[in-house]
Amino acid sequence: MTTLLTPYMTLLIAAAAAATFATRIGGYILVKRLKHMPPRLEAALNAVPAAVLTTLVAPAFFHGELDVKVAMAAAFLIGLRFGAIPMLIGGWAAVMVMRQFLG
Repeated sequence: MTTLLTPYMTLLIAAAAAATFATRIGGYILVKRLKHMPPRLEAALNAVPAAVLTTLVAPAFFHGELDVKVAMAAAFLIGLRFGAIPMLIGGWAAVMVMRQFLG
């Protein structure tokens, strides 16, 4: 048995999977049983994607190097005008150019 797959680690992974499943299915069941969704709950659920995106992007921007910051700024500006694919391509191209010339 390897040191990574001990009985304790297996139990920990299974418990984390069960907790994740319980919270996801619990939220689904709760919302499904509501006859009318309160406006505050609907507003909170609508804010979740922006909150998740912020938690993913902000640390990379504030702790990343210059090439990451330029790529994110370029992707943001392209995303304001175009869709997701041009935004990804523009961000990728910006980071590749920055890494080519700045090292």
